[in-house]
Amino acid sequence: MTEQIVSTMEAVVPHSAEKVWAVVTDLENWQWRSDLEGLERTGPDTFTEYAKGGFPTHFTVTCRQEPVKWAFDLENANMSGSWTGEFRVVPEGTRVTFTERLTPKKRWMRLFAKGYLRRQQAQYFADLRRALEKV
Repeated sequence: MTEQIVSTMEAVVPHSAEKVWAVVTDLENWQWRSDLEGLERTGPDTFTEYAKGGFPTHFTVTCRQEPVKWAFDLENANMSGSWTGEFRVVPEGTRVTFTERLTPKKRWMRLFAKGYLRRQQAQYFADLRRALEKV
């Protein structure tokens, strides 16, 4: 079995935890994400994101503690795993910590997965910062 790849990114944003939570968890207003072509809610705790080009990833929410923690399992044709977002109030605003744990389904993907994951997380943070400025 292929080993799990873990990547954590953390940043402080000058906004309240409630505001950050509202942007990150709003599945109806996903358009701030530059990596997505679409998002479909498939149930009360399930949704599918469509990357640019239409590649689907399916998500099942496993934890929703507003405005502190949001987590879900994910799966697509290339990988499976989990994502956890934690939101902590700090004097400067909110410390946001995103952790992804992924298992590539193809062995050769392991060579590129960590770098890909870091780039995806960096893009997500950049998009989130822009979205928060507009809210």
